Amino acid sequence: MQDFEILFVDDDRAILELVKEYLATFDYHVHIVDNGLKALELIKDKNIDVVFTDFKMPDIDGLELLAVIKEYRPETEVIMVTGHGTMESAIKAMKFGSYDYIQKPFKLDILKILIDKIYEEKKLKQENVVLKTRLKERHRYAELVGISFRMQEIYNKIDRMDENLPNVVIEGESGTGKELTAQVIHKRSRRSNKPLIMVNCKNLGKGLPEDQMYDHAIEMFKSADRGTLFFDEIADVNSAMQVEIYRAYRETIANPDRDVDTPVVDVRLLAATGKSLKASVANHVLNKKFVSCFDDVIIQMPALRKRKEDICLLIHHFLNGANAKSEKKILNVSADALDLLLRYNWPGNVIQLENVIERAFALGVDLTIEVDDLPAEIKTFGEASKMG
Repeated sequence: MQDFEILFVDDDRAILELVKEYLATFDYHVHIVDNGLKALELIKDKNIDVVFTDFKMPDIDGLELLAVIKEYRPETEVIMVTGHGTMESAIKAMKFGSYDYIQKPFKLDILKILIDKIYEEKKLKQENVVLKTRLKERHRYAELVGISFRMQEIYNKIDRMDENLPNVVIEGESGTGKELTAQVIHKRSRRSNKPLIMVNCKNLGKGLPEDQMYDHAIEMFKSADRGTLFFDEIADVNSAMQVEIYRAYRETIANPDRDVDTPVVDVRLLAATGKSLKASVANHVLNKKFVSCFDDVIIQMPALRKRKEDICLLIHHFLNGANAKSEKKILNVSADALDLLLRYNWPGNVIQLENVIERAFALGVDLTIEVDDLPAEIKTFGEASKMG
């Protein structure tokens, strides 16, 4: 921690020497001064990270010193130390921006606890700045996060489809981000100012007589005219509806020789499936002609267990999102908890990881997610892997 500068200000030389000797045993870089004027001179010359200052001093008192520091170096954390503490002075100190407030006589280990906490917070802030810079460079697709080779392949594929606007099938296990990818594809296209209509395939055409399915398909296409129509889990579309969607597609969208009575519809089709497209056709779950409406391009979303190098980025991404909505902040994940998260197999994929972070906020975790804050199935996995 030699690059982390600490300043202790007190008019009692005995306290200064005691503090310096104690903190030096932990390799802290400590400056000591016995009045506020000397403290100001030092702060002008050096980037001090944390200042402990006595409240009552003969020239400049601690409150005045705090106000000056916060005006000129707002990133410097200031902790008030006094033997003359009152609730009123504590409230004043907090209003002026004091990080914390301790009273004499204090235990030396309290200083270490506060310094370590501030150090970790500053370190995390610096890492977040670097991470945000890297995210801007590496993650060009809104909420899609990942530096793995598999994710870079997806980014490149999306790049190449910008001009031609092909229809796309997105394959992948549940929780891998298929719907999110469809949203990104739409937002990055020149259709982004037009609607993205989501179709729940499980209920598509349910209860409709077959002679009305064609008209229903036409209405779906018209609802997304000039925009994008996204079929979620196309393997759930019943066989009769598949035939009518193909027919409607061929006669309205893909047929340049349509007659004047046939509606003109301009729609881009996206689809997602948690099952293998090839296997679904081979098993007659999906009609080959129906699939041909969508499969100009196929994107394979990787399972999280196959891109574990993205887990740290995803954790920071979810923490940042949750911190923006929550008064209670979680800044990081402990080393032991992170080790467990990196070893876990993630059957629920990215959505499961996001749920882990959201659960920690719901439980009121303070600052750091520890192993005990993780869901039971992950902790059980950790215990079992140790025994194995």
